[in-house]
Amino acid sequence: MNTKILGAFAAVALLAACAEQTTTAAGGGATSQGIVPGSQEDLVANVGDRVFYDFNKSVVTKAGQDTLAKQAAWLAKYPNNNVQIAGNCDERGTTEYNLALGKRRANAAVAYLKAKGVAAARMTSISYGKDRPTATGSNEQAWAQNRNAITSVR
Repeated sequence: MNTKILGAFAAVALLAACAEQTTTAAGGGATSQGIVPGSQEDLVANVGDRVFYDFNKSVVTKAGQDTLAKQAAWLAKYPNNNVQIAGNCDERGTTEYNLALGKRRANAAVAYLKAKGVAAARMTSISYGKDRPTATGSNEQAWAQNRNAITSVR
């Protein structure tokens, strides 16, 4: 009787240990952190999904170039992934001006990724202007966070 009970406890403990480990080999499945390789969460956690721009500018900064280079390498690793690049602005300026500036920012990121070898057919761009802020507030810190281009897996 005791042997059966001990055997049952051992089986339960073994199953529990197996259930906690979700790491799989390359090519699919969840990582131990629960992030699926090639997913939006993977892009955000391991590469970075956004680049930031200076006030009234659409030129990709050195820091932005570094992030976009990592995105290009990530996209080469996951050739079936397509992305959308969304250009965003801070709250200052007219709606029309910010939509145009957001489009220039998104297009600058797309152009950089294309120069790094990402096929144009894998990317789309859109501008949200000032309509989708990522940070709240009417100060330089919030505005700096809202001047961006965000890459999303599609």
